[in-house]
Amino acid sequence: MRLRPLAATAALLIAGGALVACGSDEEPASSGSDGSAPAGGSAFPVTVEHRLGETVIEEQPERVVVVGLTEQDILLELGVTPVAVTEWYGEQPFATWPWAQDLLGDAEPEVLSQADGIEFEKIATLEPDLIIGTNSGMTKKDYELLSAIAPTVTNVKGSTPYFSPWQDQVLQVARSLGREDDGQALVDEVEGEYAAVREAHPEWEGRTATFSQGGPYDGILYVYPDGLSTSFLTDLGFTMTEGLDGYAPDIGSQAEISAENTNLLEADVVVFATEDADMFDQLQDFGTIGTLPAVTEGRTVYTDGTLAGALYFLTPLSLEYALERLTPMLEQATAGEAPRAYPS
Repeated sequence: MRLRPLAATAALLIAGGALVACGSDEEPASSGSDGSAPAGGSAFPVTVEHRLGETVIEEQPERVVVVGLTEQDILLELGVTPVAVTEWYGEQPFATWPWAQDLLGDAEPEVLSQADGIEFEKIATLEPDLIIGTNSGMTKKDYELLSAIAPTVTNVKGSTPYFSPWQDQVLQVARSLGREDDGQALVDEVEGEYAAVREAHPEWEGRTATFSQGGPYDGILYVYPDGLSTSFLTDLGFTMTEGLDGYAPDIGSQAEISAENTNLLEADVVVFATEDADMFDQLQDFGTIGTLPAVTEGRTVYTDGTLAGALYFLTPLSLEYALERLTPMLEQATAGEAPRAYPS
């Protein structure tokens, strides 16, 4: 399955370009567990409020199942190896990308699929004591079924089913483990790294930027409006291209740009999450992409497949991976010296 940011994933997972946030899915539902907030200095029990209600976790979790697309990164960085993870795309070993492989080590978690919905029966056989789905698109019905298996935590109140800010997801996972302070430390560390690069590049301040998937999918290019997985650019001082929200079919989904509207992507810098050479070639021939000033003047960044994945994942681990590799590419693009080629 190719990530089309969630466009194609949308077709399979109801994600990205087809995000759904039905009112009935937002109604609070109890986790079915009684308990109280931490007291007397003890981490557990903990109560975690989320988009679908609140969940009480009585004891330190030992068998954690990930039903979301990216949360394994956060768990691994907090020192917890999940017993099951969910495949998003890319067919990485145990659904774990290179930036997290060292932390996974020799562990071999079960790999779940959402291609036909959440695998409830399979999850039940794993006997989890915590189910994490902060980036899962979980519905109220899903939540109730999962909560019958084990305490279940989804993303924070006010979020859409996907794409809540990475900081919120880190803290939500950390709360579920009784380790919110450790989660905050991760957030502070990554934010500090981005702030340091921003300070070192005052020339980026206020320059416009566009972030797009790397190629068209069914005649549509999926482009990210400001605030939707664009923090890796705005945290570096860039200002996202305006006017794209009007092309997004739902709140929290990508702008759907057809061939005749590709001029809307023009900016001081354009970042395309290209995943392979074929995608790069398709992109160059789509609409007016090949003649955009940003493209012809060397102000465009093209990623390889792993860097594209890092920009889609937006976890502390992937953000650090992306920062190291993206910084020199942005330096070239803002100087008008970026190569018009798929990275070799």
